Amino acid sequence: MRHEKDLEKIELELTILIRRSTFLSSHKKFGNLDRSAYLLLRRLADLGPTGVKILADEFQLDISTISRQVAALEQKGFVDRIPDPTDGRAYTLQITELGTKVFTEHKQSRLERLIEVTNDWSDEDREAFGRLLNKFNQFYEK
Repeated sequence: MRHEKDLEKIELELTILIRRSTFLSSHKKFGNLDRSAYLLLRRLADLGPTGVKILADEFQLDISTISRQVAALEQKGFVDRIPDPTDGRAYTLQITELGTKVFTEHKQSRLERLIEVTNDWSDEDREAFGRLLNKFNQFYEK
């Protein structure tokens, strides 16, 4: 019985977390990047040029979905396509200077908000929360 109450608590808290993180992502004070744009730019900023298929696999989305999201980023000047010299149809994606600037500003705003929210938490609590979120998210990467 305790196990079920624990799971209900986790389910409720995740729902609230998603609602609040959606607000954070869409709040004008924190920039104009939606969640998918932020994640794609973060991936490209952290790991460098990447192909659409790899992104689709990493985010567990169809290639067509990633392609639409990338097209929107391309229109805004946030990413460039780099043609594959050996295959005229293939390309990798690279974050642009503008994309890096917008991403960095958005990330900084998000970090400032997290500092506010966790200001009275101990270092151990912040570490444990990050570790447990990572553990939870690792399930979906299997």
